[in-house]
Amino acid sequence: MTEQEQIQLAIQDFRFFLKLVWKHLRLPKPTRMQLYIADYLQKRMKRKQLQALRGIGKTWITGAYVCWRLLRNPNEKVVIVSQTGGHADNIAIFIRQLIKTMPILVHLEPRKDQRKSTVSFDVNGCEVSVQPSVKALGITSQLQGNRASILISDDVEGQQNSATEKRRSDLLKAVGEYEAILQTDENSEILVLGTPQSIESIYNKMETKGYYKQVFPARYPEDASIYNGTLAEYIQYDLDVNPELAGKSIDSRFSDQDLLERELSYGKSEFNLQFQLDVTLSDANKYPLKLRDLIIADLSPSKALGELLWTNSYSEELDLPNLGFTGDRLYRHLKTSNNMLLPYQGTILAIDPAGMGQDEIGYAVVSHLSGMIYVPDFGGLSGGYAQDNLIKLAEIAERYQVNKIVIERNFGDGIFSSLLQPVLNAIYPCMIEDVRNHTQKELRIIDTLEPLLNQHRLVLNYSSVEKDINEALVDSKRIGYSLIHQLSHITKDRGSLQHDDRLDALTIGVSYWNSYGILKQNTAVALDRYEKAQIEKELKRRADVFLKHQKAITGNKTKGALSSIKAFKR
Repeated sequence: MTEQEQIQLAIQDFRFFLKLVWKHLRLPKPTRMQLYIADYLQKRMKRKQLQALRGIGKTWITGAYVCWRLLRNPNEKVVIVSQTGGHADNIAIFIRQLIKTMPILVHLEPRKDQRKSTVSFDVNGCEVSVQPSVKALGITSQLQGNRASILISDDVEGQQNSATEKRRSDLLKAVGEYEAILQTDENSEILVLGTPQSIESIYNKMETKGYYKQVFPARYPEDASIYNGTLAEYIQYDLDVNPELAGKSIDSRFSDQDLLERELSYGKSEFNLQFQLDVTLSDANKYPLKLRDLIIADLSPSKALGELLWTNSYSEELDLPNLGFTGDRLYRHLKTSNNMLLPYQGTILAIDPAGMGQDEIGYAVVSHLSGMIYVPDFGGLSGGYAQDNLIKLAEIAERYQVNKIVIERNFGDGIFSSLLQPVLNAIYPCMIEDVRNHTQKELRIIDTLEPLLNQHRLVLNYSSVEKDINEALVDSKRIGYSLIHQLSHITKDRGSLQHDDRLDALTIGVSYWNSYGILKQNTAVALDRYEKAQIEKELKRRADVFLKHQKAITGNKTKGALSSIKAFKR
């Protein structure tokens, strides 16, 4: 095949054009998946949605696709939208570099009298227009006023802008502006690229708006039905011919071993989202711990309302960002006429020492009162076994006057306790008890907390919850460290959470009190007995004070009488 024939073929078929681009960039030949992605992009459909595993190169394939469309028609108007303007800019810069350097495209380089910014430029041969040939925008920028024959939406959803229900709603509204930007001619199209950031991804909702979706996962799925007919056709064909492919890598760029290592690094749930594009985990049964079963209250370090009743009334719904799933909420307790504050019957500090990598030291102050579990404080400390962290934990123990510190021994074989003890001795001398767990962590956490939540016996301090959520929203990478996120997203799958330190600390504390039969108590009966005991204790205290006072008065009178007698004798 002559060079001219290759060029003609590349103009006609984007797959051949992509091969030229990859050759120009000195990359290995496009993989089978990359070529199928290219074929999907060139299909003539008004609204397309492409979901592909991380690292397959879908962004750069799409950049090459824009060049191919401009090669075929220099009057195309391309708008590139991403989560941040910076990412969109990078795509536009990539397109401009290809135009500058590829012989087949160099004639499109803008003339001196045309716009030639790296992120907003014309191509040679286009008609004069208010709209540049290529323009890059962030999803939060002013989309109105732009016009496009090709709108590229690339990874507009990130952890930061989809962390809460409100943010997802705002993002979906912004994406709705695409329709106003798109030109009405028959060749115009919207191409949405993305990897779901959560099971509540906006990408899943776009299917109902007429977007034709194709999914390109990393492995051949065990159950292709989870994609509801959106699995890439060639992948489905491979499975139909050879079902034994299930579980194996699809693309030659990723070996089975490489994917296994990524799964271990990400955690099973996150891997399923990022690499398998599996959003079926939204099944409520997969996530047994519900935020709505918690009770949120203002807790003091030493006392709590003896009667805290659970409610899911709209009037008690907390106005906090939702790190759980759609429809799940946090609620305050139901207000009652019983405002009697009672001291906790026991308080411990439970600690999950940091493991490896980016783990935190998770901690939870866990108290019990009349068969209820109260958590006045919880959180996480980054930085491992640093002296500052040991001091902070000792100060937390002192503040809450804990009876004992309970530490998981699984990591370091008790080294953490050895390091903490001298710091405790200096600040707040306190007993340490190491505990070791042998069962699968996810099952242990769920088996411990689910019955407690189902009976609405777990009370978290409002200020600690608020702090936990706010810390998570400061940085998108921090969401997984939140107790609220961990509690609502854990499944029975091994490695379902990338981080579980705070949740594990809470579980350690609950398990400790459960081992003493605290949770077997009838809460109403236990509360009645405890209230009566506290009243009797208070009456005895007042009687003792009265008797002591009377004795003091009597003693003073006796002393006065003796003095008078002595004076009389003199």
